[in-house]
Amino acid sequence: MSEDFYIGWEARSGAGTARRLRVAVAALLVLTTGLALVLAAQQHTIGTSIFEWGTLKPFTGRLKLEPYPHLLVTRPGTTGDQAACSTYYLVAPLKHGLERERFAALDGQRVSLQGTLIYRGGETMIEAVPDSIHAAGSPGSTPSGPATVSLGRQTLTGEIVDSKCYFGVMNPGQLLPHRACAINCISGGIPPVLLVRQQAGPAIYLLLVSATGKPVNQQVLDLVAEPVQITGDVEWQDGLLILRSDPATYQRVGK
Repeated sequence: MSEDFYIGWEARSGAGTARRLRVAVAALLVLTTGLALVLAAQQHTIGTSIFEWGTLKPFTGRLKLEPYPHLLVTRPGTTGDQAACSTYYLVAPLKHGLERERFAALDGQRVSLQGTLIYRGGETMIEAVPDSIHAAGSPGSTPSGPATVSLGRQTLTGEIVDSKCYFGVMNPGQLLPHRACAINCISGGIPPVLLVRQQAGPAIYLLLVSATGKPVNQQVLDLVAEPVQITGDVEWQDGLLILRSDPATYQRVGK
């Protein structure tokens, strides 16, 4: 009888069978490792976004409520009405935007507040503590910000995301797995943003407003987390890119 004939109740297999099994197992390990490396190399990174949860910081700047609440903060080393400013979106805790009616009397005024930073790339946001927002007086006045610059009428394709999650609170805060959360955030007042992914270069973020410059939160909910095409007027205001367009003209891509 050949020594390679396998008998199930024997403690050891034949030498030839054992050798072939070792070769097969080694080949399987190499193949599995190689496949894992190939799959890993094909994955796209989800980007770096930060939410400094639990860290409150003080901020002082000029409060602007239109088209969505934001804070203009003078950059260190600059002075005067034309001083360079950093712009921070302002939102409230959880899935809520900052209540514009509550702070209407402070619109355009210098304020101080406490909040938590959220940021992704060049986009910055503060989750403000609403009760901490107070008039800061005139010393060290903050410039009103640069004039609005028209960038012309454009047609852009991208995804509507809720800015708070995408900029840092959730990662990744995008695409269909995040749809339900994004709808809750946008319906709660978080600024909706059109995320335009470029093949070469960084992503572009445009605040979505109506043709008359008003918030469009409730009108865009059924298009969140889907590819859409929007034609409208693009402008640069207070360091923010803004896209003016009637939500009724938004088009789903591929529909």
